Amino acid sequence: MRESGILFPIFSIPSKFGIGSFSREAYEFVDFLNGSGQGFWQILPMGPTGYGNSPYQPVSSFAGNPYFISLETLIEEGLLTWDEVNGVFFGDQVESVDYGALYENRVKVLKIAYERFCERLKKSKDESASQTDKDEAKAYQAYKKKEAFWLEDYALFTAIKSEQGGKSWLDWEDEDLKKRKDSALKDAEKRLADEIDYIIFTQYEFDKQWGKLRAYAKSKNVKIIGDLPFYVALDSADAWSHPEAFQMDKDLVPKVVAGCPPDAFSHTGQLWGNPIYDWKAMKKNEYEWWVQRIERNYEFYDVIRIDHFHGFCDYWAVPYGDKTAEKGKLEKGPGMDFFNVLKSKVKELQNSKKLGIIAEDLGNNTPENEKLLEDTGFPGMKVLQYGFTSWDSYYVNHRHIRNCVVYTGTHDNTTSMAWIQEINDGERDFVRRYINSQNTDYGQFVWDFIREAYRSVADLCIVPLQDYLCKGKEARINTPGTGEGNWQWRLQPNFLSKDLERSIRGLSELYSRIPKAEEL
Repeated sequence: MRESGILFPIFSIPSKFGIGSFSREAYEFVDFLNGSGQGFWQILPMGPTGYGNSPYQPVSSFAGNPYFISLETLIEEGLLTWDEVNGVFFGDQVESVDYGALYENRVKVLKIAYERFCERLKKSKDESASQTDKDEAKAYQAYKKKEAFWLEDYALFTAIKSEQGGKSWLDWEDEDLKKRKDSALKDAEKRLADEIDYIIFTQYEFDKQWGKLRAYAKSKNVKIIGDLPFYVALDSADAWSHPEAFQMDKDLVPKVVAGCPPDAFSHTGQLWGNPIYDWKAMKKNEYEWWVQRIERNYEFYDVIRIDHFHGFCDYWAVPYGDKTAEKGKLEKGPGMDFFNVLKSKVKELQNSKKLGIIAEDLGNNTPENEKLLEDTGFPGMKVLQYGFTSWDSYYVNHRHIRNCVVYTGTHDNTTSMAWIQEINDGERDFVRRYINSQNTDYGQFVWDFIREAYRSVADLCIVPLQDYLCKGKEARINTPGTGEGNWQWRLQPNFLSKDLERSIRGLSELYSRIPKAEEL
């Protein structure tokens, strides 16, 4: 396999109503990928987001983000009207997501659709009901049964959290709800039945719409790469419904939380605050929670990129309550035992010829985590922007191997246009000489840089859409360690051209990266 793809988050699609969604524009982007000779579309995690809007701190590892539900599709299905959605404020910036407006108003619109959906379910029970309504009701019930293992807990958690005014489950005053006592859960299920059903409806619509879009991508020979965060958020349905999977005491207080040790960039380290897995307990039940999580993600994606892959080798555990990560301790992860179990239980990982997992192995590469990556057989990542800060960097092109994925940059990097402008003169001269670029125009230089990625021996080359468009720092997706302005960039409507499509296809053809239909 020698292919290429484009990194472009769902929220960045130029859909109507404030944020990218599974709308017509998403299908048009699939057409663009197909026309430009791209075999992969990489997106970021699609889970529901909480405070900070980071897709890497999802409220659930199994659920989908209801913001991505296409309102136009709901209109086509007769669950909404144009007047109902056009009269709602979702933000007024076409190149930026207004999460505040979405938080205030998206639910109002989706609840109208939910009420109409409930009316159809009632009518479907009548003998005179249309076959379409009967089929929809049957599909809905089948979905609830199939996804019950995570859906019921997620819906109940979300409903209780809403009732609690958004409080973290650790701060719920009702200890019986925190500790999931049967009587308390049953009372909540009765009390919040309508809200629970609404949440289930949004997940049904999410899965149905995404399933159609993914099937369309498959018909165009485009595979989906989706990100899976290594950790879960502390305030999540996962931590609340499966405390046994994490290192918590009998009162459900975390013993340790995640972070990274002090280094040259931060003398106090980084304190992430995620709960840490109890790998010993997980091993006893053959990592059942992780197996279910991976299988659920394969319902969304063709390939999973696991974030922070090094955490399976070792991880930094910080005592809960510490203000910095200085007093943390390096602990051993589950290692190859975890992946042996995973490969034996997850059918998508049992075809050795198929790309199933990409390991995000960026950062401090030690002999131990390099060996783990080699033993798994998964491809790691090479980010070209990291390749020119030293004279023999781990990421520069001549250090690549075939079994890896080369990127110009990732969602955590600035765009290549901004990067080349921001590095120092010595580094810039090094880059120019290495890639043999004589272009003084920065836009032309960015394309030379993209060409360098295509030239790599790496089996797969992924380029963020912003690089093809020669966008500057205004199009950066995320700046790690900051809380403002992240996860907001959106593409302008009708911005992708046939000329750009032909230019990208030219690179794919020149460097033998056109996908073959039989490889899907």
